[in-house]
Amino acid sequence: MSLVCAISNEVPEHPCVSPVSNQVFERRLIEKYIAENGADPMNGQPLSEEQLIDIKVSHPIRPKAPSSTSIPAILKALQDEWDAVMLHSFTLRQQLQTTRQELSHALYQHDAACRVIARLTKEVTAAREGEIYIYIHTHTHIMHLYTHTLMYTHTHTHTLCTYIHTRLGKTVPEELVRTEDLSKYRQVATHAGLHSASVPGILSLDLCPSDTNKVLTGGADKNVVVFDKKEEQIIATLKGHTKKVTSVIYHPSQSVVFSASPDSTIRVWSVTGGNCVQVVRAHEASVTGLSLHATGDYLLSSSEDQYWAFSDIQTGRVLTKVTDEAAGCALTCAQFHPDGLIFGTGTADSQIKIWDLKERTNVANFPGHIGPVTSIAFSENGYYLATGAQDSSVKLWDLRKLKNFKTITLDNNYEVKSLVFDQSGTYLAVGGTDIRVYICKQWSEVLNFTEHTGVVTGVAFGEHAQFLTSTGMDRSLKFYSL
Repeated sequence: MSLVCAISNEVPEHPCVSPVSNQVFERRLIEKYIAENGADPMNGQPLSEEQLIDIKVSHPIRPKAPSSTSIPAILKALQDEWDAVMLHSFTLRQQLQTTRQELSHALYQHDAACRVIARLTKEVTAAREGEIYIYIHTHTHIMHLYTHTLMYTHTHTHTLCTYIHTRLGKTVPEELVRTEDLSKYRQVATHAGLHSASVPGILSLDLCPSDTNKVLTGGADKNVVVFDKKEEQIIATLKGHTKKVTSVIYHPSQSVVFSASPDSTIRVWSVTGGNCVQVVRAHEASVTGLSLHATGDYLLSSSEDQYWAFSDIQTGRVLTKVTDEAAGCALTCAQFHPDGLIFGTGTADSQIKIWDLKERTNVANFPGHIGPVTSIAFSENGYYLATGAQDSSVKLWDLRKLKNFKTITLDNNYEVKSLVFDQSGTYLAVGGTDIRVYICKQWSEVLNFTEHTGVVTGVAFGEHAQFLTSTGMDRSLKFYSL
């Protein structure tokens, strides 16, 4: 049996009883009545708030209003409750999706942080062996590096700065070829039989980071070729693309290579098996750029469909795909920053855009070129970005200050097709109408090769710049050294 307030005739939320009239009241209402009249509302006898006695009851169940006793009213009440449940369910699903995305980003950031920590630890170990100590206390150094790296993965504002701080004190490897020796490089070998002569042209080049004797090329003949420099023989010829191969990448730690083509596909190949193990269909138009993430697990690609995509190389699944709707312009190239948290893309309307991978947002733009951007390259230390376009110039950008600090003006009608820094960030090679090598910081030219009879499409440094290699539209692969 429910208690009923003698004033409101409704079930009270905070019931109390008057010892004067022995009636039950809603405390809020009886207190207001006593404040105004000082008497019991039922018999008019004097009554104070102190005399009221609270009644302890379980949470009252309010009876339905008289309007809910008819069938249409009950159906409407049920419909309202169903709508409320569905709205709540939809809200929960949205929260679940958001949580999943946050978890995915957190795992990705953890992978990137582990990779940077491992590299920095390796550098400290190398410094120990060479009796070069960055700090007096090595353990303190490692903790500083670790702290910087964790900060690095959690804050977007200081993404570049923190990374640069972790790199301070890095010395140039002793094995790196000196500038005076590099200037003496000459062509020592040329190979013209890697790709078909009926459709001439090698369009892309990469070296295996862990063994620079292994050379990877992509040709106009739709084939991908793995070549052994030391043995001077082809290791594998990989066939599957239906159009020319414009981008290739060699995995740093696995016997796996990647290729991209205007046939709108990205292919993952097993070198040992000689077969395609995965086809990534991330785009609806020509794939124009390809870059491997620092963890070695993900691919960045750009396309004429105006989108960049981030894909899992193991599953072939496209994890995210983004376009700059405001720009509405085809992308011409793409490259990860060494930290893996930001990357750059070039566009057909001469813009260089810097993106935050975690937020999937455009965080900086570098205007200044004229014509489509043809190539971009980040230095290994993360300080510099080199860009080339169809305006016969190479621009250098300081990522710490986000501005252009140097423009290398080339000959009229010079075509810039390839830009690459060596692994130490000491030298920059430019491939196009010919091959030119510049020493960083001074940005002076130390080498120039004109042996190719066609446009140079790719250029790469061997380990410690102990040799230089190039490919061209003349179907040849060339090597240069002392």
